[in-house]
Amino acid sequence: MDINILKIASDTKNNKHINNCTHSTKFKSSICGDEIEIFLIIKNNMIKDFSYQSQSCIYCNASANLATKNFKLKSKDKIKDFFKLLEQYNDKQNISFPNEWKDFKKIFNTKNFTRKECITLPIKALKKIIQ
Repeated sequence: MDINILKIASDTKNNKHINNCTHSTKFKSSICGDEIEIFLIIKNNMIKDFSYQSQSCIYCNASANLATKNFKLKSKDKIKDFFKLLEQYNDKQNISFPNEWKDFKKIFNTKNFTRKECITLPIKALKKIIQ
């Protein structure tokens, strides 16, 4: 296992419930049973706060942690652009992430593609709210 995945997942600062959230959703993987619940505060089309709680593998937790850190203070439109970028995720070629999303290179790469379902679970949950 990649040490970067462990480091990212071990940061539990945003692994919490936001009591005054404006949006929340739960999402469960039909493949492995991982489950994640995300909590958002959205004001003026911008994510002001973002947290999660999960019963999931380390890949899902790493992805959720990166999402909570990188999507705070971003507009919904900006995040939709990120969703479009992730449509390129495959096992043949790494995504060329712009500087703004460079942290995601650590997990969204060809060597982790077999764990795609786990890695994309937090993003799928977020899409339920943002779309």
